[in-house]
Amino acid sequence: MNAPFDMKRRGFLKSAGALTLAFSWSIPATLAQQPARLPGSLENNRMLDGWLRINDNGTVSVYSGKIELGQGILTALAQIASDELDVAYERVEMISAATSRSPNEGMTAGSQSVENSGTALRYACAEARALLVGAAAKKLGVAPNAVSVADGVVTAGDKRLTYWEIARDADFRREATAKVQPKPASALKMVGQSVPRRDIPPKFIGQPAYVQDVRLPDMVFGRVVRPPAPGAQLISCDEKGVRAMPGVVAVVCDGSFLAVAAQREEQAILAARSLRESAKWRDGPALPPAVPELYEHLQRLPSEDAVVFEKNGGAGGIRVSTHEATYTRPYQAHASMAPSCAVAQMKDGKLTVWTHSQGVFPMRGDLARVMRMPESAIDAIHVEGAGCYGHNGADDVACDAALLSRATSAKPVKLLWSREDEFGWEPFGSPMVMKMKARLDESGNIVSWQHDVWSHPHSTRPGPRNGNNLLAGWHIADPVRALKAVNSPQPAGAADRNAVPLYDFPNQRIVLHYLPEMPIRTSALRTLGAYANVFALESFMDEMAHAAGADPVAFRLKHLRDERARAVIEAAAAKAGWKPGQKSDGSRGRGIAFARYKNLACYVAVVADVVVDRRTGKVRVEKAVAAVDAGRIVNPDGVTNQIEGGVIQSASWTLKEAVKFDARQITSRTWAEYPILTFQEVPAVEVVLLNRPDERSLGTGEGSQGPTVAAIANAVANATGVQLRDLPFTPGKVRAAVA
Repeated sequence: MNAPFDMKRRGFLKSAGALTLAFSWSIPATLAQQPARLPGSLENNRMLDGWLRINDNGTVSVYSGKIELGQGILTALAQIASDELDVAYERVEMISAATSRSPNEGMTAGSQSVENSGTALRYACAEARALLVGAAAKKLGVAPNAVSVADGVVTAGDKRLTYWEIARDADFRREATAKVQPKPASALKMVGQSVPRRDIPPKFIGQPAYVQDVRLPDMVFGRVVRPPAPGAQLISCDEKGVRAMPGVVAVVCDGSFLAVAAQREEQAILAARSLRESAKWRDGPALPPAVPELYEHLQRLPSEDAVVFEKNGGAGGIRVSTHEATYTRPYQAHASMAPSCAVAQMKDGKLTVWTHSQGVFPMRGDLARVMRMPESAIDAIHVEGAGCYGHNGADDVACDAALLSRATSAKPVKLLWSREDEFGWEPFGSPMVMKMKARLDESGNIVSWQHDVWSHPHSTRPGPRNGNNLLAGWHIADPVRALKAVNSPQPAGAADRNAVPLYDFPNQRIVLHYLPEMPIRTSALRTLGAYANVFALESFMDEMAHAAGADPVAFRLKHLRDERARAVIEAAAAKAGWKPGQKSDGSRGRGIAFARYKNLACYVAVVADVVVDRRTGKVRVEKAVAAVDAGRIVNPDGVTNQIEGGVIQSASWTLKEAVKFDARQITSRTWAEYPILTFQEVPAVEVVLLNRPDERSLGTGEGSQGPTVAAIANAVANATGVQLRDLPFTPGKVRAAVA
């Protein structure tokens, strides 16, 4: 039911949601007393008709507040709705987030979409099916349990009615109760099947699929001119001269926010270049020292210290040895394949923004504060962005386009960042320092474990009330400042995500040294702090195994009680052909690592095989085997794709990626200065799925990144005898380590 992207104005607006549909999110007063807690996203979006609509044309429209960003979520949600409603999968039309028509499910982030949105849809569709069956049975003159349903056709003997005929008799304008139980696993037909992804065909054949592809009638093209460095302030620019350039429609100079709009894209590029060349700036404060001095600097900064987990289980055996190690991670970028983009139109006092934001509702809130408009006058509509994920520039570019649209006389304006804009101004993943300390007893058991982590914030997305996390909102003459970023609490955590080990150590102490001040902006990069914390935790586990003279797999199993955790480690080791005590030839190595993402989502173990060129220092990951337990799997291919993608991206972060900067500005501004893994360097990835259809689904999307970095580190150590602790493992570092 995913129609090709219609770029004709009416078709685009309809597909992207500007034609507002009538449905309810407000709860009638008679229903608003003492609401019972509802599962998943139903809790905050309680009206049944907000989730689905039975259409006269024999289709079902399903609304989700989650967005597609290449993870296949709309396919998985359609599978869930098809099963619970008893309608053919092809009849289900998925409509994703737009503030005028969809449930408010906040951010699509943290590998929670199937858990939260999928759970809500299961209950909403099960209840809707019961209402439809009840209405049909009444018309047919039989009891509800006397009918059968197949593809929306309700049958009792030789009598039948369809959902489409009785939709008006089944009132969905009511609060969901969650009292109708969804189907058991044994009754599901679509869930558990590798249904082809709905979002792939237009991308594969080159049809318009992204907001970068949007063309609207009378649309003009915009560019933004950022300050040369964080904190720099505009002194002057040649606004008048740029305004006189060919094709220029508008020039916006508001505080330190500069933007241009022109009739054609190349005209906008030339105008932005001229504006940049004419601008004079006052420098801001100096940036922190670059690596390696950065890591000592982080530990000297004022921090908010908190013990996030502590366990005192007694002394255990006689402690025979103490081990310590420090691990580090630099600033890392999203490095999205396409620069961020948005389309905005200000017309008749209403603002419409087409955006690849992962949270259209939170973004609209910040946008309203920057624009000094009521939220009700803004419609934010999600359109997929090429390569967009995490908190990259998606939200910021939407604000840029909105500010510029006020000057384009009701013409829609498409504003596209340049590659330099993206690298220079997207929020980065925070640098981190992890100090580890553990003790072994005489039997080779870990009897105490300490993990201290220093980190800036990992989530400064739009959304906090009264604050603003949109970049341009800080640069305009009358700015709206950001509120102080707060670290998410355990068990999910953020900077301390996955710092608490699942291993059964009798004594544990996990301390977060939170650094709220950000001289370089940081925010949500996949897994937040989990990538670095698992790197440290699982690398240190290997170091402790070697100190104990134990095999790394056996050592992990010895300290684990969680059967599902043990199962993924055993499955990955078995599939990879793990041999205890296997020696390296000096260049080839194998390593294993494990984590349960956020300590509450999917379980993943990874075995990595690497080849180390000791002369050049280059590390190549030849193969990775990942075993994953995601509970009930909705779409096996989708889970496999998520794990594969996580492994590959983690390999890229681990071997190559680090943002460079000097005392004044970010210097990684092109792909040459921020290299990522190339297609030729992508490892073979094999995924083993441990499906548990009777368990609840667990978030999967970010589950493999932590185990992969540690598996690579441990494989390099196996190959060279040197445990690398400073990311990324560039040839220069490896060559120096093995010399």
